[in-house]
Amino acid sequence: MAGTDEAVAAWVPGARGADGLPRHGVDRATFLAIAGARGGPEAVRLLRAGQLSKRALLLLALCRAVPDHEGYREAYARVRALQREDRAGWEEVLLRPELDAWAADCLRGVAAGAEGSPGGPGELGDFLRADVGRRLVLDCDGLRWAPSVDHVGPRRVDYGRPPAGPLTDAELACWEERLAGAWRILVRRHRRHAEAVAACVTTIVPLSPAPGGEAVSAAARRAYGAVAASLPEEPVLLALALVHEFLHVQLGALLDLVPLHRPNGPAVYHAPWRPDLRPAGALLQGTYAHLGVADFWCAEAAAGADAGRAEREFVRWRGHSLAAADTLLHCGELTLHGREFTEELVRSVRELGGGAGRRA
Repeated sequence: MAGTDEAVAAWVPGARGADGLPRHGVDRATFLAIAGARGGPEAVRLLRAGQLSKRALLLLALCRAVPDHEGYREAYARVRALQREDRAGWEEVLLRPELDAWAADCLRGVAAGAEGSPGGPGELGDFLRADVGRRLVLDCDGLRWAPSVDHVGPRRVDYGRPPAGPLTDAELACWEERLAGAWRILVRRHRRHAEAVAACVTTIVPLSPAPGGEAVSAAARRAYGAVAASLPEEPVLLALALVHEFLHVQLGALLDLVPLHRPNGPAVYHAPWRPDLRPAGALLQGTYAHLGVADFWCAEAAAGADAGRAEREFVRWRGHSLAAADTLLHCGELTLHGREFTEELVRSVRELGGGAGRRA
């Protein structure tokens, strides 16, 4: 499922590995488009298919690991019935963002002899429930986005900050208003990113702000489709957080199909935006997400939206992205595909030019 060298090197969707089993491949044009943060809904569909296969295999592995677990067996039978009778419903269940982490935790628990612990296999039924938070329908200039605000949980993923919730009706109304404002900004000034966000991001997880009140945002490696964030005062900063965290989500899904770096070892490297040193995998994630940040401020400056701030932020994040990418290219930890990915990332950052506004 996650690409073998044979499947990936072939660059053929649906390639087969040495064992004859089908593999999800990524064609070269799509791979380079993803590297340049311009893959759009087409790339999202390819990566989404990989996530569906990954999660289906996790559930199958858990079924085989706990064949006598009545609660899991019943819930799994319902999942299989959905697959036969309601494909869209089955996909929605499997792509609940936190199902991936939950299933992996269950398998680890079974291996450790703790299958009956809280959060165990019997909780598969929780993912079949219809109530996944407040569903919003945001429409601007014909582009529709319908995320859920999941403010209740339970949380199976650590987003780095305490969750904010449950929210009151007034707080949910504030989230809806601020998300609608962010959506208008994305659609009207960052249409390409808006189309990708609408195709991928299904869930917003409200977080508590930082201790000093600063807005925070996050994405979790095993929570495809979710963006976690506190509520900033300015819709433009929420729009920026959506682009930034979507790119983290997208790269995580690509890494499930194409290895871009060796497993993180003891070596760590300077990230221009952080005081601490980072392993190569984390540095690649940050560099890629900050390509999106530079692109965002470039387009903001071109649109004349707070142009002074936008130009300053563009110059800052363009420089940080190029510096971090140079570190990656010289660290010796990237795979061949990782080098090509990073080189295309660099080309895309440089394409933004020495002044803002070249790429809408």
